Amino acid sequence: MTHLSPGMRQVEPYPFEELDRRKAEALASGRDVIDFGVGDPREVTPSFIRDALRDAIEPVSSYPRAAGLRDLREAVSGWVGRRFHATVDPETQVLPLLGSKELLFSLAQATLDPSAGRDLVLVTSPGYTIPERGARFAGGEVRRLPLLEEHSFLPQLDAIDEETWNRTAILWLNYPNNPTGAVTSLELLQHAADLCRSHDVLLASDEAYSELWFEGEPPASVLQLGDLTSVLAINTLSKRSSMTGYRSAFGAGDASLIAALKSLRPSVGVTPQEFVQRASIVAWNDEAHVEENRERYARKRQVVLDAFERHGVRLAGSVATFYLWVAVPDGRSSFEWALDLLDRAAVIVAPGSFFGAEGEGYVRMAMVPTLAECERAAERLDAVLNEVPA
Repeated sequence: MTHLSPGMRQVEPYPFEELDRRKAEALASGRDVIDFGVGDPREVTPSFIRDALRDAIEPVSSYPRAAGLRDLREAVSGWVGRRFHATVDPETQVLPLLGSKELLFSLAQATLDPSAGRDLVLVTSPGYTIPERGARFAGGEVRRLPLLEEHSFLPQLDAIDEETWNRTAILWLNYPNNPTGAVTSLELLQHAADLCRSHDVLLASDEAYSELWFEGEPPASVLQLGDLTSVLAINTLSKRSSMTGYRSAFGAGDASLIAALKSLRPSVGVTPQEFVQRASIVAWNDEAHVEENRERYARKRQVVLDAFERHGVRLAGSVATFYLWVAVPDGRSSFEWALDLLDRAAVIVAPGSFFGAEGEGYVRMAMVPTLAECERAAERLDAVLNEVPA
């Protein structure tokens, strides 16, 4: 066998592969499966974005520049200004990404420094697993900060001891949060940034769901903090504009970090293709389709929420994102309830345990099926929950 690095030898199967396998088995048996498992939007990418992509394809294809198109960086800077009333310099503080996952995984490789005692990455749990996987692949250690319902799914930052801070290279936050759907305040983000700067730690904020909220004010961003020293925000068009397959995102914040990442990019070749960048420019410059998208998710969300409410199934968090974080109603494990819903209702949900031990007791539902599919799913949930009282 080929000798593999320690990072490769530690790679575990992606948990959603198990959902894919069980879905394939159900489909092969002829069942009409409705899949709320993976957060991959199935809404049509707006036609004006697709038109921009098509129009940008040139007869001669060239490598994209490492820093991305200036027009795209300016579009991102303009959107940040309109959305967050914040200023980021398109030349020094914005970097186009090949999807947000690119930097969520690789940032640890750029910041971990075990020889200097910086060998630790802090992540929240339950949470999206990619930052943790990236940290371990880079040879770092990971410490999970629990997100508990009694604390509104917010990390207790003041509980982190000095020894931990002194070993930490990155603190990852993700609000609006996947999987809980919770939001945070600008005050907590400011407190996190102050703690990170005082300990020479990078605050990395995954803000992929910033444009999907259903209660209260629009979610806050670390880009609103003014001082972006040791601060990085990552955002994406995937959910905002139904463009997951385009792999188009950006990182914005600390100018010295952006400069360092730019210097690496010619070696790794991860800048989005220019025709994708051109389509991204028109997407960042339009808000009408985002509002329509938000309204569409709100309708789908309400259909399923009504079914759960009829049966006393409790929703936790879930004021933003297109996820519902649902408490398992009858004492079974999250995986057992997920299998039960698949077997009896042909409805796929993601067990909370997929997102860390703190996710046990919940399942996550991604509101990505069509409205008609959500209505069919609600009917099936009614039938199943009538048979087994919550």
